[in-house]
Amino acid sequence: MSTAVRSGALPRGATDWHRLKHVLLSMLIGLRPMLMGYWAVMVVALFGGGLVIQLLTSGVTSSAWDYGTQSPKYFSMAVGITIFPAYFSLVISHGVTRKMFSVAAGIYLAGAAAATSLLWVVVYQVERGLYAAQGWPEKLTNPHLFTSPSQFGLVFAEFFLLILSHEASGWLLGISFVRHGFWRGILMLPFALLPAAAAEFLLVAQWLADVLDNLGYQRPPLALAVPSVLVVSALGVYAGYRLMQPMALKAPKG
Repeated sequence: MSTAVRSGALPRGATDWHRLKHVLLSMLIGLRPMLMGYWAVMVVALFGGGLVIQLLTSGVTSSAWDYGTQSPKYFSMAVGITIFPAYFSLVISHGVTRKMFSVAAGIYLAGAAAATSLLWVVVYQVERGLYAAQGWPEKLTNPHLFTSPSQFGLVFAEFFLLILSHEASGWLLGISFVRHGFWRGILMLPFALLPAAAAEFLLVAQWLADVLDNLGYQRPPLALAVPSVLVVSALGVYAGYRLMQPMALKAPKG
């Protein structure tokens, strides 16, 4: 009899930590084409294409990279929607608990949000250098928490928080539609979209900023807004975990 069996310990492959790593690795590999394909399209088509269009028309007058400000959060919502139906039955059938699956999804979504936000920071800096070398004005076309792309921390924070909150809403949307079917999933839209909506109203950045400003709405201090968005996003992931608890591997169809 082996030492592991005599001591009552689980084999290495059956430990919670080892299973969690396998779930995360599965998500990293499975969703990599979707995430990296999006990055490539944005850098080539948005930044490169936007710059070429400006050069061929009226000349470079503003940041090409800033045109796609809205895109990361909506794409990331799609990632959040995808992760549940793509992995739930697979990992649960292999002995992974719903709690562990939720933890793995939360870690993956936070990592994907950080990576996409870092991409936005890096390309802004590449653009700054190129524009400075050519003497082009780097006008930002959208309202932001930052006034210049040189404010690395604010650039990263804005995109990370908006992306993370929209991922949390996507996570809730995916679970709601799989569990309840199409029509009841539609009824749950206001609940599922709460994390994204909360982040928009707490940060007041990008397209909604001008609308809220015209209504006289003022953004709360960032010292309050930033942790609030993190808490709301975490609660969104937890709410998804609670929603999936009673679900069988084959959820009823609407």
